[in-house]
Amino acid sequence: MTPRRFAGGRLVIASHNPGKTWEIATLLGPLGVEPQSAATLGLAEPEETGASFRANAELKARAAATAAGLPALADDSGLVVPVLDGAPGIHSARWAGATRDFGAAMRRVRRELAARGVAEDAAAQFVCVLALCWPDGHCETFEGTVEGSLAWPPRGSRGFGYDPIFQPHGQALTFGEMEPMAKHAISHRAAAFRRLVAACFAA
Repeated sequence: MTPRRFAGGRLVIASHNPGKTWEIATLLGPLGVEPQSAATLGLAEPEETGASFRANAELKARAAATAAGLPALADDSGLVVPVLDGAPGIHSARWAGATRDFGAAMRRVRRELAARGVAEDAAAQFVCVLALCWPDGHCETFEGTVEGSLAWPPRGSRGFGYDPIFQPHGQALTFGEMEPMAKHAISHRAAAFRRLVAACFAA
């Protein structure tokens, strides 16, 4: 089936995470889109009840599109550590608690590794699914990943979430140490975004 094209104009970024909203808005910049964040529009955050990144991305995008009467783009992403059976995975934000304390979440990752007696520099990946949904309920979804390993202690104050403990393969820096545009060039979100643009925005 041919993907639906975005016709231009306003697009809701269905996130209340300032760092994530900024990254997505930056990626959208060259496309002539008028991005508006869910927080700015006063939209409620739906409960993420899906069992996968794709389900949660669609859930958030559908909710924002319905509430705003505009197309909406949502991201669901997280850190996946295979030796932890994929955790924190879709629960990445929830490991940070209601106060979004990702320092605590990163310490939990380290404790979980220690409890299993596995190496602290375990393989890991970031996964991102972007869902673009319209008010009529139609959705297009795109996935991107980036492979790497965990790094301890956390390094860098850039980025957000688990960025300070994720070192992409072939890189000397963690995502937390990278300049924003260097991270954008190789990130899971950028990979998903390239697929989204090719399907729904490119001429």
